[in-house]
Amino acid sequence: MRNTMVLFAFLLAGCNLKEKQTVLETSTNDPLSSWQEGPTKQAIIDFVTNTTKEGSVGFIPPADRIACFDNDGTLWSEQPLYFQFAFALDQIKVLAPQHPEWKNEQPFKALLEGDMNTALAGGEKALFEIVMATHSGITTEEFDNTVIDWMTTATHPKTGKHYNEMIFQPMVELLSYLRANGYKTFIVSGGGVDFMRPWVEHVYGIPPDQVVGSSVKLKYDTLNGRPVLIKLPEINFIDDKQGKPVGIHQHIGKRPVFTAGNSDGDYEMLQWTTTATGYPRFGMIVHHTDSVREWAYDRDSQIGRLERGLKDAAIYNWKIADMKRDWKKIYPD
Repeated sequence: MRNTMVLFAFLLAGCNLKEKQTVLETSTNDPLSSWQEGPTKQAIIDFVTNTTKEGSVGFIPPADRIACFDNDGTLWSEQPLYFQFAFALDQIKVLAPQHPEWKNEQPFKALLEGDMNTALAGGEKALFEIVMATHSGITTEEFDNTVIDWMTTATHPKTGKHYNEMIFQPMVELLSYLRANGYKTFIVSGGGVDFMRPWVEHVYGIPPDQVVGSSVKLKYDTLNGRPVLIKLPEINFIDDKQGKPVGIHQHIGKRPVFTAGNSDGDYEMLQWTTTATGYPRFGMIVHHTDSVREWAYDRDSQIGRLERGLKDAAIYNWKIADMKRDWKKIYPD
């Protein structure tokens, strides 16, 4: 089950504009005001101070201040299902009237009946069919609008929040703090790049051209005399595990000096960042330890599994951001 759920995240290739000022607002006296005082927060401050102070031994020129962040589980929640999975399931229901054949075809029949176990029993083939049914055959503009509409209407089954409200306030502050000190922040996610780009700038302050993710192939065409890009039912790139350093190289062209993730899917990105020579390097793992305010999971989780990262964190000097210990709050007010 875990493997098929993770694969689904790889295959998946609104927001109120007023939220930008509210979400990104932080204390002028303490740019990391949602972080508890302690070794994790201090390590971040020490690294940024050392790498941005002229004359410092660890000074990094602004052009090389590249920071990369995973999205699912690092910048927003990911339980009990990847949020893009929730989007796809909702889209199946929306599209069902146009596909009466789905009432008798798996995995769609099971999804429409709310039988998730049967739907996922079809393995990779079933997941691929779900992805292609909801993420292809339409223009990129149509897909953007669909994502934005979903973000402003759909709510999480546990919290009742809109999904774009379940971003981590401490991480939003960290993104802003880095940018205020000359860093360029990127998202490098196993999730679909087209799913993220319509809304991430409004909630994270990261523009679409600084988002790297999994993708499907596109085709240039004309529709009623207007040039469009059509999303095709073919995988183009999977941005996870070994794919993350590849995606960074292909889309950014520079190795990051600061990287944050939360699962073993981020292991290679963290490793590639922190083993490089030259500049100082910073790697951080967001550890989900708060079962009350969010979720507690790591080694045995079907989503966001974290085992290798915890085991090898000390080897690579990766900092562990413990949610329960290090964060005063989880979500923005």
